Formats: sequence, C-alpha cells, structure tokens
Amino acid sequence: MASTTPVPEHKLSESPNSRSIAVGDWTVTARTNPISNAVECDALQIALLGMPLPEMTFGNNSLELKHQPSGWNYVFTTMDALKSVKNGELTEGDGGVKVGYADAWLQSRSTGPLSQVPMPKTAPTKPYDWTYTTMYPGHALASSSSLISWQTADSDNPSHTIPLAELTRQDPILFYAEIPLFEDELHDNGASHLLVRIRLHRRDDLTPLTDPMWIAKALTDLPPEATQTSGAGTKWRGLGTKLDVATLVQQK
Repeated sequence: MASTTPVPEHKLSESPNSRSIAVGDWTVTARTNPISNAVECDALQIALLGMPLPEMTFGNNSLELKHQPSGWNYVFTTMDALKSVKNGELTEGDGGVKVGYADAWLQSRSTGPLSQVPMPKTAPTKPYDWTYTTMYPGHALASSSSLISWQTADSDNPSHTIPLAELTRQDPILFYAEIPLFEDELHDNGASHLLVRIRLHRRDDLTPLTDPMWIAKALTDLPPEATQTSGAGTKWRGLGTKLDVATLVQQK
C-alpha cells in the first residue's frame, strides 16, 4: 500500500564532499572528506595540546543542523569531539582502561624468568585516554541564538520523548548521512570509532537516528552497579542514557 504521508517541500544539494537538505525551517549539511593530511594533523594536535591523534582522523568532517527562524546552529566536529577526550592523568570515571595482559606482563618482569633481564629504557610520555573515550554531544556555534537553553527532558511530557514509533515506521527516507569523525585500532587491542548518523523522514520535524547497535543499547540498559562496579570496574560516568530538550523560537 502506498504511503499517504505527504512529502514536504525540500531541496537537496550535493558536492564532491558534502550533502545537504533544506526542509521546512531546517537546513542539514553533512561534510565527508578524506583523512586529514600531515599538515592538518599537526595543526589539530597543537590545538589538542599535544595529545596523540587517532590513527584515522577525519578533521574536516562535520554535521551541521541549522534552524532558520531561531538562528540556532548546532554542529558535530572532530576537533571538539577529541577535546572531550581526557588529556592528562586519568581519574575514576574518565573511561580509560588497561588491557588485560598488562598486569601479567608486569608480574612476569618481577617474578618470572625475565625478572633478571633489565627493563628497557623508556621515555616518559604525556598521559591521555588512549581509548579515545568521549562524551561529546555536539555543540551550538557561538553565532547561534543565545536564547536557546537545554533542560532535562520531562518523562511525563509526550513532546519530550523520542518518537520511536515513527522511527520504526516504514516511511521513505528523505535524507540519510553517516559521518565518521575518527577511528583507531588501539594497538590491536580492539577498536574505537566515533561517527554521527542522521535520518530525515517524510515529516516537517527533524528526526535523529536513535537506534544504536544492540551491544550499545544493552550496556545503556544495564544498571550502573552492573556496568561500573561488578563488571569492568571502570566506573565510566558516560554509561547510561541522558535526554535533554530545547525549545526553538523565532527571532523577533
């Protein structure tokens, strides 16, 4: 049966490294570029106060959402995502982890056959979260309207909830984008990937892609005592789900 949902008036634009859609009061622009070159990486590392960069850093990628009537402009960028990674000594809840064989290796150096072998000379390095764990939620540009403020969502207010029923409905998609910000193989100890996804349906409102991978959803549904104490014990403060809302108004 054909969908009866009307298609809103919209305009799609595309260039070699960006795609955008203007629909209703919104303009969404997704920029995807090659991995940053050496000069760009050097500049980014200086901005991050010397923190080593992920193996694949897409410093020119971004997602930008603009609400025309209010002047509100919200973006997701690689630099700001990396600025949210802990750069310095890790404390409880920062998200850094130590690989499982680290303790076994240290034990073998102190009590095993290798205990008589001199430890190799090492140079001190600046500590940082080598897993690139970040709680970056995006940010409003400085040029955006200062009248916009975020507040914790009210679970009893239907307008503050994510429209999951609409997300699962088989409506045609007007616009979809997946923007990688950085990736790292963590020295063959796993992988760290940060990307942003967005999806727009046949409606005048902006609908984010909120269906996470099954493992991520399972982790956020677990109680804190299971994920932060009896589990890995990282006590990472980023576990769980947090929903904030903002009311956009037309500028006078």
